[in-house]
Parts: sequence; C-alpha cells; structure tokens
Amino acid sequence: MSKFQVKKVAVLGAGVMGAQIAAHLVNVRVPVVLFDLAATKTPTLPAARGSLPPEGAGLALGRPGGETGPKNGIVTRAIDNLKKLKPAPLGDLADAALIEQANYDDDLAKLGECDLVIEAIAERMDWKLDLYKKIAPHVAKHAILASNTSGLSITKLSEAVPEALKPRFCGIHFFNPPRYMFLVELIATPTTEPAVLDQLETFVTSTLGKGVVRAKDTPNFIANRVGIAGMLATLKEVEKFGLTPDVADDLTGKKLGRASSGTFRTADVVGLDTMAHVVKTLQDNLSAETDPFYGNFATPPVLAKLLELGNLGQKTKAGFFKKVGRDILRFDLAKGDYVPSGDKADEVYGRMLKKPAAQRLKLLRESEGAQGRFLWAILRDSFHYAAVHLATIAESARDVDFAMRWGFGMKQGPFELWQEAGWAQVAKWIQADIDAGEALSSAPLPKWVFEGPVAEAGGVHTPEGSWSAAESRFVPQRRLPVHARQLFPESALGSNAPDADQAGTTIQDEGDVRLWTLDGEVLIASIHSKMHAISPDVAEALAAGVELAEREYKAMVIWSPDEMFSVGADLQAMLPAFVVAGVNAIDGAEQELQNTMLRIRYAGVPVVSAVRGMALGGGCELAVYSAKRVAAMESYIGLVEVGVGLVPGAGGLTYIARRAAENAEASTGSDLLPFLTEGFTAAAMAKVGTSALESKKLGYLLDGDVIVPNKDELLYVALQQAKAMADAGWRAPMRRLFKVAGRSGAATIKGQLVNMRDGGFISEHDFHIAGLIANVVTGGDVDAGSLVSEEYLMALERKAFCALVVHPKTQERIMGMLSTGKPLRN
Repeated sequence: MSKFQVKKVAVLGAGVMGAQIAAHLVNVRVPVVLFDLAATKTPTLPAARGSLPPEGAGLALGRPGGETGPKNGIVTRAIDNLKKLKPAPLGDLADAALIEQANYDDDLAKLGECDLVIEAIAERMDWKLDLYKKIAPHVAKHAILASNTSGLSITKLSEAVPEALKPRFCGIHFFNPPRYMFLVELIATPTTEPAVLDQLETFVTSTLGKGVVRAKDTPNFIANRVGIAGMLATLKEVEKFGLTPDVADDLTGKKLGRASSGTFRTADVVGLDTMAHVVKTLQDNLSAETDPFYGNFATPPVLAKLLELGNLGQKTKAGFFKKVGRDILRFDLAKGDYVPSGDKADEVYGRMLKKPAAQRLKLLRESEGAQGRFLWAILRDSFHYAAVHLATIAESARDVDFAMRWGFGMKQGPFELWQEAGWAQVAKWIQADIDAGEALSSAPLPKWVFEGPVAEAGGVHTPEGSWSAAESRFVPQRRLPVHARQLFPESALGSNAPDADQAGTTIQDEGDVRLWTLDGEVLIASIHSKMHAISPDVAEALAAGVELAEREYKAMVIWSPDEMFSVGADLQAMLPAFVVAGVNAIDGAEQELQNTMLRIRYAGVPVVSAVRGMALGGGCELAVYSAKRVAAMESYIGLVEVGVGLVPGAGGLTYIARRAAENAEASTGSDLLPFLTEGFTAAAMAKVGTSALESKKLGYLLDGDVIVPNKDELLYVALQQAKAMADAGWRAPMRRLFKVAGRSGAATIKGQLVNMRDGGFISEHDFHIAGLIANVVTGGDVDAGSLVSEEYLMALERKAFCALVVHPKTQERIMGMLSTGKPLRN
C-alpha cells in the first residue's frame, strides 16, 4: 500500500469539540477546514425523526428562526470563542486565523481536498446518519471518514455510509480538551480495513501527539465505560458511607493517585450535562442482561437535581460546588441548597494511601472508619467492573489501564494497582465481598482471574504481553513503524519495559546528572535533581559532559525522562554558601553557572536541549544557550526570576540583548530598541510561553528549532537532530561583539516603567528589579551602539543579581517561595 499522508483535514461541526479538534490540528501545523451550517439558512424544524439538520445542534436548540449574517457566521463565532476558552485550545491565539471556514451549502467540494474527515456534530444518531448521506459523494476516494463520538455505535453509524466508503470509516474519540488530553480511542467496524486503522493510528500518534487505545464497539467504549461506571459507583458509595463531596474529593484525588480534582470537581469541570449524556448512553444501550452492574446506572438523585436547577458545573459556575467570592460551597441535596465546604479527609487515611500497594489495600479493607471502608469499596468496585467487562470492551488489560491513565488522569489503571497489591489475595477479597453481598453486583469474578495463565503469572501484565480475556492469552503491545520513534514509551506495570533511568550505557552518574549513551555516538545528559533544579554540582556535571562529548562523541543531548526539563537554579543549594561567605559566594556560584552556559554555547560538538514541560529560569537559560532546541508541544518556557525578587543571572539577560542585536542587524532598521522591547518585557514581567508555539513568539525557541507533538518521541527526534548537525559539519558560533542600546535605551525603558509604577500596575520593588533588568539588557552606562561581549553583560547580570540577594524585599520573596511554593508580591 502506498504511503498515507494527511495533508489536510476537514472537521464537520463547529461545536465545542469540533472547534477544539480544529484548533489542535493547527497547533501541529495540519491545514484544516471547519464546517458547519450556513448561517443564512432558515430551516423549518419538522417533527419527523431524522429530518433535523444534522450539523445544526446550535440551530435546533433555541434558534428556530435561524441565523442571519455572513454564511460562515457559526464557524466564525466558534473560532472567535477558541480565543476565550481556558485552558487555551490554541498554542498561539493568532493561529485561529489558520482555520479555514466552510459551510455545507457552498463548500462540500472542499471535502475532496482532504485526506481525513472528522465528523464531530452533536451526539444524535439520526443527525449523524443524515450528514453522512449528504457528504459521502464529496469525500475523496482515498480519505478516511471518522466519527468523533463518545459512545454511539460505530457499526450502526457505518450503515449509512456507502459501500465504497465503509472500509475507510471508523470511530475516533478525542477526550476534552483535545489539546491537553493524551487519550484518543479508535474504534473499528466489521468492515473497516485494518490498514486504515493503522494509518489513522500513525497520524494520531506522531502528528497529533496522542496515545492511542483501540476500543471495541461497545457503549461508551473503554475509558468512559469504566470511568463513568466508576464515578456512579463512587456516588453510591459516598451516599452509603455518609461522606460529603469535599471529603470524597480529598480522598479520591492525588492521595489515591488520581486527578487532583477528585470525583465531584472533575464532574463539574467536564460538565454535568455531559456526564448525564454519557450515563444515558449506558442506560439506553445496556441492560441487566448485558451488564450485571446495570442497576447502578440510574441517574443519581443529586445529579438529577442539579440538572433540574440548570447547575451544570464549571460552565454555569455552579454544580456540585459553587464559588461565592472567595468561599467554595458544596451542594447539599437534603437542603436543596449550597452549604459551606472545605472539609478534609482524616489524616490517617492519607498516611495509609502512602503505604506500598499490598499494605495499603489490606489496611483499607480492614478499616473500621467510614472513609477507609469507602476507599476500599470504590477500589474493589473498579477492579470488579474492569474484570467482568474486559473480554467485551478491550483487546487486552493494557488498553483498559492506559485508557484510565490517559483519559481519567490515574497514576495506575485498575489492573495495574490490583496486580501490584498481590493478584491472588486481592481477588479473594473481591470475591468474598461479592459473596457477602457487599459489592455493587453479584456477578462473580471471571474464571481466568483464579485459574490458568493469569493466576500463574500473578497478574494480567507480563513481559510476554497483557491478558486478552477474549482470546484467552497474553497479547503483545501493537508495534507500528511509528512506535519505533518512542524509545521509552509508557508501559504497563509488570511488562518489564526498558527504564530510561537504567537504559543504555552509563558513563558517569554524579552531581545529580547521569551521563549515558544509547548508541555510542551521542552523549545524553539527564538531570535527576529534585524538579531538575540546577545546583552548582549540576552545572559542573553538565560542563564535564560537554568535555566528554567533545572527546568521544558526535554530540550531546540534554534530556530527562519525566515531565519537566528544569525549574531553574537551586536557590536552596546556594543558601549555605551565602550564610557562610556572604554575597561573594553567590557571585562565584552565578559566574560558574554563566561559564557553564557559555561552555555549552561554544562547545566543539552540537548540544541539543530536549525540552518538555517546565523550562523556567535557569532551565530556560540552559535551553537558549544550547545549539538547538527540540521541544514538546506542551513546553512552558520563560525567565521567571522576578517572582522571587531576582533577575535572570545565568545568562538570560545577555541572551536577550544578543538576540536583539542579531535581529536588528538582520533588518533594515537602525534602531535597536524595538528589537529589545519584547525580550525585556518577557523577563521583567516573568512571562512564560504556555506552549512551544508561544515560547517561540517570546524568542525562547527559534525558527530552526523543532516542535514535537508527541512527548514520547522527543528523545528520538533530539538524537536525530544532534547527529544530523554533527554529520553536516556543525561548528560552534564565533565569539563576537554586538551592539547595545546604551544608557539612552535604558532611560526610555525606565520612563515607561515610571508610568506603570505610578499607575499602580507594579510595586516599588518590581520597579527597582525592572530597572536593573533594563540596565543589563541595554549594556549599562555606555553610549548607544557600543559594542560589548557576552562576558561584559554577564558581569552586569551578576552585579544586579547579587545586589538583589541582599535586598530585604527580595529575601521576603525568596523565603515566601521556599515556604509556600507561591510567589509573594511585595
């Protein structure tokens, strides 16, 4: 089969999901055309089933008179709304203009230009079927048509698709919000060609940056089937044990290894109407015969009441919780109103949940307190439900665990936790509860839990593969060619997958930096200090890594296998030296950091920073002094030292000044100040790019840098880039002097700062810090156009940094950050 390329995508339906899917497509630079109704169309709304306009959820809900104005008005408003949503669907708000607008009256021919068509209209089977009939003649013969539905039968939907299109039709289920949620479920029909699903998985994995799980075509698929059943079970157990939503959320959040929002707050964020819709899908498509837990799927009374009141969660500013001023209230069903919230779980259960899995579950099961028995009950319910339904909803236990990790923010899926806690013992406990009538269903655990390969292996995940209840065997993880780009992908507990912390050949591991290699060609430096903070020892180890790479390797890549690059300089590591030797010790430590940055910039081999998550302060400086940056889409980069009352001191301000000079030199203008303003503002206001795209606009990523959508491909791409640079004969930049804006430029900037201070926008100390930043980036007390070196500006940085370290207001900010983790404004 020839290579399948997605050059352009059509998204049908400009509702919340459709518009956000389109936004993510432009985030990853895939051209997209977003369709919806022509706004000038004024349909009548006959009562006959299936005759409603399929793409018109907006028209059908409260606008019987239709829309007037520009024909693409519905799409235009949806795109404008993308700029207002939080969290932001767009990595760069300006990219909203990249979404092409279309309507079904005039633009169906545009479908022929698209390689992938994603239908994302309202969850109405009849509307979707009508739409397929309308668009089918216009879909390109090679294109894939996929329905983004959260639970409707993909096979039933395929019945409206022409025979020629059936092999290229499937389900695709993005989780909301599509930019941030890692999980995408793909669902085949009996007529979907396997190669088509492979093609789509390849695109979704590498281009969209997602984790793919293939679900069977059952109601709500995997994540919502197990997750919503779990939420309903939690609501029942909350009622049974007499807990309140705030206590339940405290127990079912981070302490339990789940999303920090817990259960009720998560429902508010998702939307209670959305939750009710998913529940109704279970109610409408399952029965006591097809699901032994069906009796638990009734809409909980508290949810029904909130829906009746129109309190749909975060979108209506009231749901299970409601914020009034600074107070958080919770809904009390008995009173029918909101009451004060904020109760926490008993500390004893927090301590229990920190124990190893086997001890933890034993303590909870034997607990006499309501909160402990509640925790055991919801864990037992999740194990029970997943085991009973594994054969019908998923190819293997791995898919269930990954779906719950990626779709519901769990640290472990249900099977992983069960296996870690001791498969056989936990199974006996669950069955004992079932036999005693304490479980939510009387359905016994499947025989494979107690007998055969799973029992012998001590769980469902093994190096051989994960258990498929449908096939009665362990099946290996699917490996498509695209997966070779994931050197250390996420793996299931018990699979014995390679661990990046021990992989390859370790050359040196000291100073909180591991130097190692996978191929003998590129040296990898992995920082493993807490939050990857850069202490003097880390800086020394990185400099040693550069020297080693110059002697024995083609290149060096700075990469760590977890969720962040570096939060910056380690202030706590500097405090003892400050106490003993005063500010001179700080000056020396900062100079060593600066020397490390210059050592990296002028290294004899290319040094590539592979950035993921936070790259703040010194982490940002480490990245910008590298020869190149390869950044995951969700990278948050910025110079944030102002938050602790300091200025960037490891070369960040020098970088801003040098880049401004380089950009000015490449332009036709002679005034340096306009090129300096954005960098100064970013540092003075501690601006952080909230995506790799925004970080590029701030100047922390450059046009030649690479943005990688999938976090698990970051190391692979960085290694390839580093080797390509070396093979192309890379040479370090020549050391050179560059122009600065001088004292007149500093005076101009400070004049603007006076207005901000006098207007109450910044404090007196903010004004003082910003003035110091202005002095450094403009070169200090020199004439405009003076030529300076990096070392000269770095000396100004250190002087400003050290002056602030001894300032009482800065010391207040530093101690506030160290004690609370939050910036103090004074």
